[in-house]
Amino acid sequence: MTDPLWAPWRLEYVSSADDQKGCIFCLAASATGEESLVVHRGESAFVLLNRFPYSSGHLMVAPLRHVGDLAQLSSEEASEIHTLTVHALEVLGSAYRPDGFNIGWNLGRTAGAGVVDHVHEHVVPRWQGDTNFMPVLADVRVIPEHLQATHARITAGWNV
Repeated sequence: MTDPLWAPWRLEYVSSADDQKGCIFCLAASATGEESLVVHRGESAFVLLNRFPYSSGHLMVAPLRHVGDLAQLSSEEASEIHTLTVHALEVLGSAYRPDGFNIGWNLGRTAGAGVVDHVHEHVVPRWQGDTNFMPVLADVRVIPEHLQATHARITAGWNV
């Protein structure tokens, strides 16, 4: 938002996203520490929390290699992304007990991709009645858990 009255109330991670230079996935893949929001790094793919989640536990699975076309994924990358997605469902199911999941790829800006040049798959836990009026009236999503708490919970469950 460009309204100056909004600026003092912006959350730190929302403000810092405006200043980020480079591919968010490449930066996260090479970063260390929990501020990267990376949950797991594999041989050719990794899992991280979405910094702007639709719900608590919203994960993304991406190749470590910077690639913008799904058809350009190697068989190893595609296989590991699938394996990590399945494991993410198990971890999120145990940690959050959702009623279901949305899983998908947004390929291209028109299809909703915020990052178009590094493919990634979304894994979003869903609960019966989890939508409310806030996105419609105020363009705001209400997430009941801080990202660092979500990161700690999912990371703890990842290798169990």
